[in-house]
Amino acid sequence: MENDVQVVRESEVKELIIELRGEKVLIDRDVAKLYGVETKRVNEAVKNNRDKFPDGYMFSLQVSEKQQLVENFDRFAGLKHSPVEPKAFTEKGIYMLATILRSPRATATTFAIIESFFKLRELVRNVNIMSTERDEEKQKSLMQRSGELLNDLLADEGEITETESSIELNLYALKVKRTVKKTKKG
Repeated sequence: MENDVQVVRESEVKELIIELRGEKVLIDRDVAKLYGVETKRVNEAVKNNRDKFPDGYMFSLQVSEKQQLVENFDRFAGLKHSPVEPKAFTEKGIYMLATILRSPRATATTFAIIESFFKLRELVRNVNIMSTERDEEKQKSLMQRSGELLNDLLADEGEITETESSIELNLYALKVKRTVKKTKKG
């Protein structure tokens, strides 16, 4: 990638993903921020390519959903009195949007978005499997991978110097402990 392209970290994307209608989504203004364009450019891309955004790819927020965003997320305060209906993009919609917005930053951002959605999905799958897995070695392996995924999703600029994972089996509970020690990159 070009040196002048600001790379978006997965942790930045993860912070913007919210759940609406049972789907993990990114709101149009967050997508625009990540792609380094104005929100109206994202919405113009949708308007000019409506056939590329069928149900399941993107939806307009209802008034109550918009109100929930304003009440629960400070970054959406500007929507309070806006007549605009924000759009929510699902993972599939983000992929489609990436085929339309073709700048180097959009491409780099799309990679970060794809990785974040993939890791979130894998983490949920691992946690679900871990709760029913009886083989202790498989549990340890799933826990190690889940710890790595969590670290990737929550990582900041630091470099990992040491990690520790352990599983404690109690009669009715599975306890997970993950310790990550980081130092700032020099």
